[in-house]
Amino acid sequence: MREIFLETERLYLRRFLAQDAPLLVELDSDPEVMRFISRGQPTTLEENERIRLPRMLSYDRDWPPSGFWAAHLRGDDSFVGWFHLRPDLIDSGDMELGFRLKREVWNRGLATEVSRVLISRSFADWGYQMISARTLIHNLASRRVMEKSRLRFEREFVWDNAALPGWSEEERRGVKYSLARDPAQRS
Repeated sequence: MREIFLETERLYLRRFLAQDAPLLVELDSDPEVMRFISRGQPTTLEENERIRLPRMLSYDRDWPPSGFWAAHLRGDDSFVGWFHLRPDLIDSGDMELGFRLKREVWNRGLATEVSRVLISRSFADWGYQMISARTLIHNLASRRVMEKSRLRFEREFVWDNAALPGWSEEERRGVKYSLARDPAQRS
């Protein structure tokens, strides 16, 4: 039986498990999915088992919730990607929202649907004060999701060379979007 963390109209999220590495390999094998992450290079099963999945699991926290969650279609339980809400690695105090979805479900509004629910619950139920998200400046689809999720453009920046080794400064140009909790929601 699956333990559901969060449900929306069309998706449910569950915590990742150590045995989910093949799902990540499947997701990351599409060069278009990985275009703005690794220039289209896939991640291997070994890399996912040894490095990526353990790092993802290290963010799991029950209260207030944070972590990476596997995203599944409610109708047929198929794995379609992941979402995360974790402490921001660049700006302390923020919680960072992120996602990666299979190309076959792009342009259906699923990323926006889940992002909106995560943001709403982050403020109303979990007490987070600031939600942020980042992407490369040319990743227009992710930027649209951020905007539709009510996040507001905050600033441009350049990713550290260690984050995107071998990429030129122009290729590492990024944008940050964020949203602060409404003061009326504070207890």
